[in-house]
Amino acid sequence: MIAAILVATSAFIVWCLLANRMERWWISAPLVMVLAGGAVGIGAHGAITMALNTTAAQRAAEIILAVLLFVDATEVRGSLLGRYPRLAARGLFIGIPVSLAMTMLVGWFLLPRLGWSVLLLVACVIAPIDFASAPSLLRDRHVPERVRDVLTVESGYTDGLVTPVFLFALLWADPANDSDDPIAALVNAAPSSLTALAVGVVMGLVVETGLVRSDAAGWSTERSRRLALVATPLVTYAAAVGLGGNGFVAAFVCGIVYRFRRGSAANSEVGLTEDVGSLLTAAMWFVFGAVTVIALADGLPWQVLAFAAIALTVLRVLPEAVAVTGSGLPRSEVLALGWLRPRGTSTIVFALIAFNTLPDGDAADLILTLATLVVLGSIVLHTVGAPVAVAGHDRRVRRRAGD
Repeated sequence: MIAAILVATSAFIVWCLLANRMERWWISAPLVMVLAGGAVGIGAHGAITMALNTTAAQRAAEIILAVLLFVDATEVRGSLLGRYPRLAARGLFIGIPVSLAMTMLVGWFLLPRLGWSVLLLVACVIAPIDFASAPSLLRDRHVPERVRDVLTVESGYTDGLVTPVFLFALLWADPANDSDDPIAALVNAAPSSLTALAVGVVMGLVVETGLVRSDAAGWSTERSRRLALVATPLVTYAAAVGLGGNGFVAAFVCGIVYRFRRGSAANSEVGLTEDVGSLLTAAMWFVFGAVTVIALADGLPWQVLAFAAIALTVLRVLPEAVAVTGSGLPRSEVLALGWLRPRGTSTIVFALIAFNTLPDGDAADLILTLATLVVLGSIVLHTVGAPVAVAGHDRRVRRRAGD
């Protein structure tokens, strides 16, 4: 454990000290942490497996997800759905359901032994998009401004919107519930979700009101208010779990309510919380690097490889094309919206929670393996591939201009 902490923190500090140069070389912090985690995983295979399959590991993953969901919900610029709300709404409320359905159908064809509950769980695990591993894509001048804005909104909300479905699928797929009936699983999941919704709304209102009044009365400092926001997703998580609800759903709802009440002022208030989220994200990428060694150790059937390849291509572009049908969006922007959808931290955390919750067996192992392949493929396509392709395009343009 001490050796893993030493390697992880050393790798992160080195990247921080060389961040400017690293970004010029298209080396992101997640990529460095994955490589560091993989190095540790090679030497500590069995210990990592035992560490992951514990209640403490699951609780840690849930707390990290709660913080990340809160940050995601508060970081969208402009209105709640950005500067192009209709396009963002299409992606969120049409694109996501279509993507989940298509993923289940492809999974049924390639991996029919899993069953519908596990296939829905797989679809939820690989659905969220996350630009932590490829932040430059949201600043790249080659990507249309409208596309960048919509992708920013979707990256902030997709994981939170998928989370209730993920929890339902987890309950449905868990043999401990002695029922393969989705209606029964939905009924069992409803009270937890409703409790989380209520706790999130109340905590968002309480925190926002408290911070505003404290600031107006001169009772707090700017630093203390930032610290209060860091603690907000944690106290929301704990309150929801204590009342029988889901903690990370409550944290996501709390972030939405706070963002709605504070408006654009929230952008400058959550800086410290975003930094903490970045640190937690780096930790999860390190864990992912170690998990990769476990997930890929025993080889991969062609069906699993085919599923991952389809998930990184067709299952990204086609649902988005369906969502924006009739919007008048140019074909190039439709392709960009579908193609530039990296997977990352949320997929890792969802997969770890599913692996820890489900009993040992093929389903749990396969979910971890599929998540690993999809995230690794996304690193190749977006963290490394996209910047290299853009640089090559620029060189060709300059060469033609010179000729």
